[in-house]
Amino acid sequence: MTLKVDRVVDAQSKLGEGVLWDARRQVVWFVDIKRHLLWHFDPVSGSNAAAQAPGQIGWAIPAEGGKLLCGLQDGLHLFDPATQSFEFLTKVPGEPAGNRLNDACTDPWGRVWFGSMDDSEAQGSGRFYVFDAGEIRPAGPSGIAITNGPAVNAQGDRIYFTDTTSQKIMVADLTSEGVGAARLFADTGALFPGAYPDGPVVDAEDHVWSGLYLGGRVARFSPDGELVASVPIPARDVTKMAFGGADMSTAYVTSALKNLEAADMEHYPLAGGLYAFDAPVKGFAQARAKLG
Repeated sequence: MTLKVDRVVDAQSKLGEGVLWDARRQVVWFVDIKRHLLWHFDPVSGSNAAAQAPGQIGWAIPAEGGKLLCGLQDGLHLFDPATQSFEFLTKVPGEPAGNRLNDACTDPWGRVWFGSMDDSEAQGSGRFYVFDAGEIRPAGPSGIAITNGPAVNAQGDRIYFTDTTSQKIMVADLTSEGVGAARLFADTGALFPGAYPDGPVVDAEDHVWSGLYLGGRVARFSPDGELVASVPIPARDVTKMAFGGADMSTAYVTSALKNLEAADMEHYPLAGGLYAFDAPVKGFAQARAKLG
């Protein structure tokens, strides 16, 4: 699928991630993990700016009360957009010192699902968690070197977990009570042998989109896990996609520079940016994170 893709922020992200639409503020949030930056972009005015985080920041999700709940290497923090300040909230129990938090989403009940990973991307020390009513507990697959997602569908009955290194996306049943056992959803290694599934998101038609690191595109999968489309992005290392805009029909995509050499930049001069395109399907707004 060939669509017009524009770079809307020249962020020069070493590791752009965590892109998400803030329906209340009508802005896009995304992070640069390695430069410790939390970006926001206003698509109406075109303005953008970055706040300096106190460490590697994997994600930021609008929360009740007007602040953002953020996942940093040392645990959960709250970010106040009014003061541009971070406040430490809590550690993630049992996390190894060499791990960091990487990606997250909310479900319709306001629970926050997130993953951890080995910062060196080598050890299978990562796992998934849920932040529910102020409590953090393990929930979902474990023993993963690079976690991505989770992503929850609009109905709140399915949750997707990505094992990037193994090139697999998994799915589990979800209810207000908890999560079931994860099963294989898509083996992207057979479809894109040299690429790795990164951050997922679900659209309003219950299809799953995934960034493809080393793949130069985002891919769309049916609810049965079949590849149905892909959209080329002007970056080699594509990390995550989110739906946004007033009618939730604009796709926003993050990318990374950290593994590109000078020769790679000749082929991908727009790499490291935040991109946007008119999506062929709408998304839906995520629930705000509940803090307690």
